[in-house]
Amino acid sequence: MVFLVLSSQKSVIAVISRLTQKLPRHALLALVLCSLATAQIKFRQLDRGVVESRLKDFAVTNDARESEIKKLFAESGCKDSQLSEQTVRSKLPPNVICVLAGQTDELIVVGAHTDKVDAGDGVVDNWSGASLLSSLYQGLDAEPRRHTYVFIGFTGEEKGLLGSDYYVHHLSSEQRTKIVAMVNMDTLGVGPTKVWASHADDPLLRALRQTATAMKLPLAAVNVEGVGSTDSESFASFHIPRITLHSITQQTWPILHSQRDRLAAVNMDDYYNSYRLIAGYLAYLDTYLEQPAPAAPKPKHH
Repeated sequence: MVFLVLSSQKSVIAVISRLTQKLPRHALLALVLCSLATAQIKFRQLDRGVVESRLKDFAVTNDARESEIKKLFAESGCKDSQLSEQTVRSKLPPNVICVLAGQTDELIVVGAHTDKVDAGDGVVDNWSGASLLSSLYQGLDAEPRRHTYVFIGFTGEEKGLLGSDYYVHHLSSEQRTKIVAMVNMDTLGVGPTKVWASHADDPLLRALRQTATAMKLPLAAVNVEGVGSTDSESFASFHIPRITLHSITQQTWPILHSQRDRLAAVNMDDYYNSYRLIAGYLAYLDTYLEQPAPAAPKPKHH
């Protein structure tokens, strides 16, 4: 059974789910299609071994990490004119950008930073997010999409959101208005999926809850504004709808920026569940963002 708890004042969502038996790919897709009614959500779910192997192939220098992200994109089918680099600063690796063209020029940006601090291996923060980008591209590429998806490995997040800030500032005003959602991934796998609810736009938060419910996957709100920032906030400054998915709690926060940030810190069950949830969520957004916003309740007359 899945229980949903909603706080309307702060848009805080908690989804508590008991463990369910693993389903084959076709069964999972059928579940999503059925639970989300007419949304017709379809995506390719990669095998757990593929997702884990990309996590385990982390590099320990920022230059090597950028190169590995570009290689993963190419191996996943994103190449030639779809795949590019964006120079941010001369001493930084570039942003890596992969475009999955849709039927319209409305954009859903999916981002994760590729860089790490000196301490530790940076597997949690943030190879866990960056290495998912190519897998998510692969999952969406299986079906025609209405929206165009832009997957970005951002450089320089640890130095002050440099890559994401550069990217969004170098778009024209018209290009920025085409972005209907920015989905950011940062520090996954040290626990079940969390959402920075206080810094997420309500429609994106609502769609995430619906996806988690349909897929019977855990989701909880943990707000992190008191301890840092992340690339989604570069987009928020232009009033672009954004949401950040992570896995951090007060207990696991000390792992970040420390020697404890290593592969052993990742719970592979939680990590694969986060991948599944985000893959389903991105596919759902393609249909969900076409729908009119829910009507406000009519005031009661006494």
